[in-house]
Amino acid sequence: MNCRYYIPMLNLIGRGSVKEIGREAKGLLGSCAFIVASAGPVGESQAAGIAELLRAAGMASVSWCEAVPNPTAAVVHSGVDAFRASGCDLIVAVGGGSAIDTAKGVGLVASNGGHIRDYDGANKSKKPMPPFIAVSTTAGSGSEVTQFAVITDEEKHTKFTIVDWHMTPNVSVNDPEMMTSMPPSLTAATGMDALTHAIEAYVSTHASPVTDAKALKAVQLVGENLASAVRDGNNMDARENMCYASFLAGTAFNNAGLGLTHGMSHPLGGKYDLPHGLCNALLLPHIVRFNLNQASDKYSDLAVAMGAGKEWRSGVENGEALVRAIFALSREIGLPSGLAEIGVKSGDLPELSEEAMDEAIGATNPRPYTAPQVLELYKDAL
Repeated sequence: MNCRYYIPMLNLIGRGSVKEIGREAKGLLGSCAFIVASAGPVGESQAAGIAELLRAAGMASVSWCEAVPNPTAAVVHSGVDAFRASGCDLIVAVGGGSAIDTAKGVGLVASNGGHIRDYDGANKSKKPMPPFIAVSTTAGSGSEVTQFAVITDEEKHTKFTIVDWHMTPNVSVNDPEMMTSMPPSLTAATGMDALTHAIEAYVSTHASPVTDAKALKAVQLVGENLASAVRDGNNMDARENMCYASFLAGTAFNNAGLGLTHGMSHPLGGKYDLPHGLCNALLLPHIVRFNLNQASDKYSDLAVAMGAGKEWRSGVENGEALVRAIFALSREIGLPSGLAEIGVKSGDLPELSEEAMDEAIGATNPRPYTAPQVLELYKDAL
């Protein structure tokens, strides 16, 4: 079994770790940082905090707070124009997966030219992006440690996935003190995103012993800490453990790949502009059940790690226990009960099923699937 393993050169995890970014930015030989953050007061406040840390280390910065949920190609190119006009030579992203993915798109196009759609697929770039620090403010997307970016084509109302090792950040930061402002609903959705990453990485056809170890621990940490983090956003032990869960899950799927849950989630996000983690959460138990006979031993391991399975039970029994545990966790943290509750229309499901078949990210799913099967899974999740 061969394993190609990508990860940021430096990963800062734990309370107060964001305070180290000034030193690390200077170590990357940057002179001026282009700070990418989300549009609105929260993003502006986060960017201001990063700018102050950089200023204290003697580094200038320019803030660009225009990232949007489910980042679009147009927003990426607006960022490219702003970056080129800024004179900056280093990029710092602060925010959730949308802000970080936007920054990746900006850096990739700034270094390689063309349109962001040109990089749809795997390793299409020729040059690395500028030095890049990614500061996560949500424990779930994993974008701060991965070579992935998901961009919305606003003209087609679809998403496309860029996989390019040139986008792997030089430095990642997971500081729970940056996450206390997350409302319970966002904590819940991003936490389920981390759980989905870990589960799909563990059963992926490209999994390895390295990714398996990370995925199993991530599942355990989510099972033990997500509900506590949702109930009390100031529970720093739970927040910190969710940082580790997100990091471990992110580094697992960065190398093992994902599966059908993500393959079905992306069309939903592209058509309805829905939160990615929420789509994953509502689809995940149905995909686990669909895959169960193909990977029962691995799902059994995951059930045990999540505290739902018993070593002496059969793989299928533990797999069913895992499905029940995912449903139960979703209810406990207040997520909707199905896709219809968040606006998905039954008449759109055939079109979504065809789009899901075009999602390359599902290629490492443990069980092959057809469009009619995907349609039935959407109906089950509705």
